[in-house]
Amino acid sequence: MGKFSRRDLGKALGAVSAASLLPRGGAAAAQLLRPTDLSFPKDFRWGCATAAYQIEGAVREDGRGATNWDIFSHTPGKVFNGDTGDVADDSYHRYKEDHQLLKALGVSTYRMSLAWSRIFPEGRGRPNPKGVDHYNRVVDDLLANGIEPYITMFHWDLPAALPGGWQNRDTAQAFADYAGYMAGHLSDRVKHFMTVNELRCFTDLSHLTGQHAPGLKLPPARVNQVRHHGVLAHGLGVQAIRAHAKPGTQVGIADNTTFYVPVIDTPEHIAAAKKATREQNAMFLTAIMEGRYIDEYLHQEAANAPKVQPGDMKVIGSPLDFLAVNIYAPEWVRADDSPRGYATIPHIASSPHMASPWLIVGPEVAYWGIRQVSELWQPKVLYVSENGASADDPVQNGRIDDADRVMYLRNYITSFHRAVAEGYPLKGYFLWSLMDNFEWADGYSKRFGIHYVDFKTQKRTPKLSAAWYKEVIARNQLV
Repeated sequence: MGKFSRRDLGKALGAVSAASLLPRGGAAAAQLLRPTDLSFPKDFRWGCATAAYQIEGAVREDGRGATNWDIFSHTPGKVFNGDTGDVADDSYHRYKEDHQLLKALGVSTYRMSLAWSRIFPEGRGRPNPKGVDHYNRVVDDLLANGIEPYITMFHWDLPAALPGGWQNRDTAQAFADYAGYMAGHLSDRVKHFMTVNELRCFTDLSHLTGQHAPGLKLPPARVNQVRHHGVLAHGLGVQAIRAHAKPGTQVGIADNTTFYVPVIDTPEHIAAAKKATREQNAMFLTAIMEGRYIDEYLHQEAANAPKVQPGDMKVIGSPLDFLAVNIYAPEWVRADDSPRGYATIPHIASSPHMASPWLIVGPEVAYWGIRQVSELWQPKVLYVSENGASADDPVQNGRIDDADRVMYLRNYITSFHRAVAEGYPLKGYFLWSLMDNFEWADGYSKRFGIHYVDFKTQKRTPKLSAAWYKEVIARNQLV
C-alpha cells in the first residue's frame, strides 16, 4: 500500500459525508445533528454553599460558646499544620462583602449554616441575643441583595458544653430546642431550613475513625448509638421547626448519601446499585425516608444494633418537604451471585481524583444519585446541597485559572442536567463553595472555593470557575 500525504488523507476523509456516518433515514440523521438542549427550567435555583465554622471566625466574640471543633483544632496533631477556625474567612465581620460576591455571580440562593453556640453558648438554656441579632442582620442583608437564604441548623460545630456530645441522647433534644427557637425567629424571612449536614461525617468520622472532632474511635455498638442519636436529632428538629416556624416553611435535610453507581448501564447492574444505595445508607437516609431500620441492617449489626426507644422511628421518619443531597464521589458496584447480590469495586491508585485524595472524579454519580433517591423514596423536591471540588489553585499574574475545577463542575452539572431532563424533581444546585475556607482536618491546605482567599490579608479574588459559574447562571444552561 502506497504512502498517503497528510493532504491526500484530508481529501479522502473529506469525501466521506457526515450523513454516511449516521443511521439511515433523514429524520434520524437530522435529529442527531440538532444541538442538544442544555438549558435548565426557568425556576431552577442556582446558589453557593458555606458553613459557619468554616468561614465565620470570631470564635470568642459576642458571647459565642466553645465548640467541639475549637477544642479539636487546638489539639496538636489533629488538624493539618495546626490550623484552626479562629479567624477562617472572618466572614462574621465581612459577611456583607461576601454577599456582594454572591450578587456578582447572579445566584438566587445561598445555603449557610448557623453556629449553634452563638445562640446557646452552653448548647441549651438561656439564648444569647447577640447571636440572634447577628443572624438577623445576615438574613436581612441577603434579602436586600435579592438572595434567598437556605439555612442549615447544624454543620458539625457542636457546643462543647453539652455533656457527652452525640453519645448522649439528650443532645438530640437540645438540638431540637435550638432549631425550633431559631426557626421561630427567622421563618418570617427564611422559608427553607435543613436540619443537619452530613450525618455520616459527624457520626462516623468523629466517633468511628477519629478523623473529625471529637476524634474518638468507639466500638461498633457505641458508634451505632451515636448514629441513632444523629437521626433522632434530625427527626426531632423537623418537628420542632414545624412547631415554631411560620406557615409555609419548608423543612429538609442535607445528607451526604453514599451513592453506588452501576459499573455498566444494564438492568442487573442498575438494580444492584440501587440495592446497595439503600442498604449501605440503612443507618442514615434509609432510616429517615422509611421510618425504620431495615432488616438487612439489623441482621448485620445483631447485638451491636442501636437501642431504640418507643416512638423514635416515627420521629426519625417525620415527612420532609424536600430532600437535599451532597454529591461528590461515586462508589462503583456490579451485580454478582453473592447473597446480597452485589459487590463494590474499590478505588485504586489510578482512579482520577481532585486535590483531595478522597474526591474521586465520577460525574455519573450526579445522575445516579438523583435517580436513585427519586426511585427509592419519591421525595417531593430535590436539591443538590453541595457539589464542588478541591484544586491546587496556583496564583499566576494575579489570576487563578482553575480549569480542572471547571472541568469537574461542567461534567457533574451535565449529569445533573440529565436527571432534570428525565423528569426527576431536582429544583436547585448549591455549589461548594463560595470561597476557600477552613477544610476541617485538612485545615487551609485544600481549597474548594470559586473565590480565592488570601488568608493573611482576607482578600477575595474570583477564580476562572467563578466566571464560568456566573455564565451558567446568566444563561441558565450548561456552558
